[in-house]
Amino acid sequence: MLSRRQAAGAPSARGLLLTLLGEFVLPSGGPAWTSAVVTALGRLGVEEKAARQALMRTAAAGWLNAEKLGRRTRWHLTPSARRLLTDGAERIYSHLVETEPWDGRWLLISARVPDQDRRARHLVRTRLSWAGFGSLGPGLWISSHPDREAEALGVLRDAGAADGAQLFTATRTGPGDAAAMAGQAWDLVGIEQEYEQFLAAFGDEPPADPLAGQIALVHAWRRFPAIDPALPRELLPQHWSGLAAARLFARAHAAQASGAQSEWARLSAA
Repeated sequence: MLSRRQAAGAPSARGLLLTLLGEFVLPSGGPAWTSAVVTALGRLGVEEKAARQALMRTAAAGWLNAEKLGRRTRWHLTPSARRLLTDGAERIYSHLVETEPWDGRWLLISARVPDQDRRARHLVRTRLSWAGFGSLGPGLWISSHPDREAEALGVLRDAGAADGAQLFTATRTGPGDAAAMAGQAWDLVGIEQEYEQFLAAFGDEPPADPLAGQIALVHAWRRFPAIDPALPRELLPQHWSGLAAARLFARAHAAQASGAQSEWARLSAA
């Protein structure tokens, strides 16, 4: 069962570590002992060597600082890691939460990134996708969240693509179907399949180990804000599994939270 749940989140040692840091270390504000991290990730099938390498690589990326206490090491989140994990948590836990009815406004971006600048193209594609944008063609991005204009501008600036970019808040007119346009900008069929896989993986009995279960649950769920633009209901297929998946995530997370936090506290005190 655990391996099936892990498959829903396509885990790597470092990915699971980031989930652990965001779920348990960030809220507590304290450090994480190497031994606690190794034990927790070991319950998810991560070997000790891989867990230690994940810690070292995360530190090398500037997200962790090591503190030696005798022969033991504990890890502190850096300010940049706190910002990263806080922003991620806000998007993860607000994903598909009921909001005000959509007013029909779109945010459009017209921006050109040179074909030879692979870093900039990757940054724009991945970060605009995380912000809920889809593509209607080369250099043309669209979102049903006009309030994310500042976030989109930050992405373009970081990619060096802000000069010459044009942003519009607009309503759609003319022939054609808005839902069909959404299907062109986003792979809604593929996203639906991902939600169905999540439901199949986490819709059975609660895990015997709430700590491992909580990490696996959050790790699987955290990728959805990057692939699902959280479109208004009227633009989605009639039977959209994302809504059932969001309810399952909220229910399972609440059911496991106390046990998972208690187990993490026990490991951290050892």
